Amino acid sequence: MKYIDQLEMKGKKVFLRVDFNVPIKEGRVTSDTRVRAHIPTINYALERGARLIIASHLGRPKGKRVEEMSLAPVVKVLSGLLQQEVIFMDDCVGEKVREAVNKMKDGDIILLENLRFNPGEDKNDPALAKELASLCDIYIDDAFAVSHRAAASNTAITDYVKTCAAGFLLKNEIEYFKKAIVDPARPVAALIGGAKVSDKIGVLENLIEKVDKLLVGGAMAFTFLKAQGLNVGKSLCEEDMLDTARKIMQKAKDKNVQFVLPVDAICAAAAAADAEFTTCSIKDIPADQMGLDIGPATITLFSDALKGVKTIVWNGPMGMFELASFSKGTFALAVVVANSGALSIIGGGDTETAIKQAGQNTKMSYISTGGGAFLELLEGKTLPGIAALDKC
Repeated sequence: MKYIDQLEMKGKKVFLRVDFNVPIKEGRVTSDTRVRAHIPTINYALERGARLIIASHLGRPKGKRVEEMSLAPVVKVLSGLLQQEVIFMDDCVGEKVREAVNKMKDGDIILLENLRFNPGEDKNDPALAKELASLCDIYIDDAFAVSHRAAASNTAITDYVKTCAAGFLLKNEIEYFKKAIVDPARPVAALIGGAKVSDKIGVLENLIEKVDKLLVGGAMAFTFLKAQGLNVGKSLCEEDMLDTARKIMQKAKDKNVQFVLPVDAICAAAAAADAEFTTCSIKDIPADQMGLDIGPATITLFSDALKGVKTIVWNGPMGMFELASFSKGTFALAVVVANSGALSIIGGGDTETAIKQAGQNTKMSYISTGGGAFLELLEGKTLPGIAALDKC
């Protein structure tokens, strides 16, 4: 795979696929985090005289024009961050777009309208890909968050552009993943949370092949606990996944991977902000209660398990951190991971949000920008967007 810093771009028309899938309310961008993530790549191209054509999706308009999902509000944010004019096109292809591109000078920027307004984008349509490719001399993919989806703008387009490469954001994602899973400093620990085992079977099974310790929290832990014969009260539990849970635990044992489950939980009768809660041993969860966070003994257990590890991969919160009463476990482990001295790679939107709320985000080695893409990498899957660049 080539990277942007290996290319000569002066005077070249560069098509840059980014992820500007930002939150918009009443026509205003409410968080510019995803825009800022691409600024290093954008600045690098501009400083080297590229004529930059930026393209992104926003939301899921399903091939139709939905004004609430227009990228128009992003123009003000992007031009403010770059301190220069950004020309906005109300389509991603067509004669007007072509005319505007042909008039570009070195250092100019065009932002195309939402790619997903065109039905060919989600279908990985070669016709749309060829039309997008005809706008440029060089294709740069910097949108890791959609690498797990084959689309016209990140997969098929590479068949029609001679020079293709990854931007700095995508480069970082790939390199940190390699440091975490492919060739990590050991011991390696994975901290996996979230609601359902069924969502992360592939992740768990693949991680057992890669890590030395696997710590499981969140609601999904109760499926494993019930699979061990424990009563979990009203806690979320996937009854149809009990056999799978047993197989995963047996596989960990066979591979000599330390498999760590909670020993206590913060329990309540309902998942509500005003619910009365208590700390229960995992063996003594009342029938009318549900576990909504890991308890203090588990925080200690998990913290001890993370001592001395060299690499930590974390996906999924330890409890319902959105409610203050059930946030302590996730926030406590955020502090532990941040101060562990290990290479810490964080993936998943909820995990990122929790770590930011805990005030520990700047202390992590790397926070992935792609939830679904990050999970599929952890499963050992080949991502179409990355595979397309590999073959260029």
